[in-house]
Amino acid sequence: MATPKIQTLVITFIADDRPGLVERLSEAVTGAGGNWLESRMARLAAKFAGIARIEIAADKTPALKVALAALEADGFNLNIEGAAVEAAPGGVAGASGAVFNLELLGPDHPGIVRDVTHCLSEQGVSVEEMQTNLLRAPMGGDILFQAQARVRLPDDLSEDSLRDALEALAEALMVDLTLREGDA
Repeated sequence: MATPKIQTLVITFIADDRPGLVERLSEAVTGAGGNWLESRMARLAAKFAGIARIEIAADKTPALKVALAALEADGFNLNIEGAAVEAAPGGVAGASGAVFNLELLGPDHPGIVRDVTHCLSEQGVSVEEMQTNLLRAPMGGDILFQAQARVRLPDDLSEDSLRDALEALAEALMVDLTLREGDA
């Protein structure tokens, strides 16, 4: 007996926030025979959004798509993409270098994410995870921008080279930026 071909899918979704959204989505996945492997989800501006990686037998994918389409009628906006098996740590070809955690805190202004990600891209650094937030400063009540990212360096980039580039950027943006070795 042949082993069924397993397919990896990435599902992204967004809906008006309300109780039971994740349960409904997970029921659709499980009901179609899929296995929920990992996910990231958050509530933003009265919306609930997420991304999930699932595995399912290839012959059961059509049933999953039908189940997910039924959720769209209830206000879900869904996208389903086939995903390749991860060939390198972090899922990025050629990104097998060291992992670091990046933290940024400073006055909020437009362009911070663009400037930081541009600096990382110029160095060949891959962003594996990123979370941003706005906070009130403890003294004075100004709005602060906070970012936390997990990044993977290419094999040919040294920590010192990345640190130098980030320190120059932090000075230009007038933000505090720290880089610490992370878990692979």
